Amino acid sequence: MILAELHPQALRIAEFLRERGEKIAVADGATGGMIAASLLTVPGALDFFVGGGVVYSFRARDVLFDLPREAYKGMRGASEDYALLQARAIRDNFGSEWGIAESGSVGGSSHPSGAPAGRSVAAVVGPEGFEFTRVTETGSDERIANMEAFTRAALTALESALFEIG
Repeated sequence: MILAELHPQALRIAEFLRERGEKIAVADGATGGMIAASLLTVPGALDFFVGGGVVYSFRARDVLFDLPREAYKGMRGASEDYALLQARAIRDNFGSEWGIAESGSVGGSSHPSGAPAGRSVAAVVGPEGFEFTRVTETGSDERIANMEAFTRAALTALESALFEIG
């Protein structure tokens, strides 16, 4: 199972955040909650995990991020600027030091913004204006495989970002 695979990485992320006394909020998109679920495999996750949500509709986006529609003007889903905006908003709205957001197109159906299947962007934002993005392109229309690949890529981006700043 993918959560068991990702657990060692979640432990490393948790250790880093705990050592610094910092917390994270998560906005899962095409990953469907798997980023948050991975982090929550760590016992005592309340020490570093504030909360988040799955942003899978415009309504969810409006509620979780509490941004005016104009904030998204000119942006497309599964893009770096869109994922960064979401990472900043989830961090700020949940009052954490760190935010991670994933925006992608997993396939099996058309994406509302026209993003190609198999494309994902993970954005990580942190203290003192730190921002980091990573694009993943699988070239596949395999929905479940893409969800797993996007989750792995997002956690790897998060771990890379934390250790870059640390």
